[in-house]
Amino acid sequence: MPLPLIYHDDYSPPFPVAHRFPMEKFRLLRDHLIDSGLTEERALLRPSSCPAEVLALAHDPAYIRRFLDGALGHEEQRRLGLPWSEALARRTVRAVGGSLLAAEQALRNGLACHLAGGTHHAHYDHPAGFCIFNDLAVVSRYLLHSGQADRVLIVDCDVHQGDGTARILADTPEAITLSLHCEKNFPARKAQSDWDIPLPMGMGDDDYLRVLEDALNYLLPLYRPDIVLYDAGVDVHQHDALGYLKLTDQGLARRDETVMRQCLGRDIPVVGLIGGGYDPDRQALARRHGILHHSAQRVWQDLGL
Repeated sequence: MPLPLIYHDDYSPPFPVAHRFPMEKFRLLRDHLIDSGLTEERALLRPSSCPAEVLALAHDPAYIRRFLDGALGHEEQRRLGLPWSEALARRTVRAVGGSLLAAEQALRNGLACHLAGGTHHAHYDHPAGFCIFNDLAVVSRYLLHSGQADRVLIVDCDVHQGDGTARILADTPEAITLSLHCEKNFPARKAQSDWDIPLPMGMGDDDYLRVLEDALNYLLPLYRPDIVLYDAGVDVHQHDALGYLKLTDQGLARRDETVMRQCLGRDIPVVGLIGGGYDPDRQALARRHGILHHSAQRVWQDLGL
């Protein structure tokens, strides 16, 4: 069977062209994966919207209603940084549903990748940093609550600390949070993950990979999770507009394959989520995000999954 890839046309709603957040990147990523021959339109798995009661496993019901009704306060809107619309609301709950579907596919098949996800700045009762609902926290709580997993490990390799995830899951010991992030970057006030690894500005491929491999070699045997949620943010790239690390395309591919092979080599299912990435050249950004899916395809074929 083909590598499970999850996508929906709702992911790139109409959006201000000059906005800093590259909303069209999800559609462009889909186009890139099809044009490069990795997949076909008909092979992409289409998620349902995440039910409100599942969102409420990790978010304040009043906040969920406020966002879906377009009733965020001025300060909440400022923290979010995205203009509200019905299409954005529809996209948001659909994308969390996509991460849920990706996790279930990974549990069933060993590996799956979403063409969205990784919204790790969203907090229990407010948005932040372009993130509305925290799919990493929602999926973790859902898998634990439904009995599909007894222990979840989040491996967050976005360049920014996963502060929302850390705070939401602080009282959930069965969901372990690991954040490898640039030490001097957003958010200014860091949360406390279970495992934080702040990295110096300008770190390149080889040093980054050594840190990552050491962390995985220690934490995977220590916790023996039932699934790994992998936030494969590409804002660690040397050309990212908001990053400050210096990974190359080859470094991203090595990073992604390292995470997947380390997990699957221990019979731990892994789901890939694209996380952050910012570049005025949206086509280049889509190709950068696609490194995750091409890396996953190589691992999928090599392991005969």
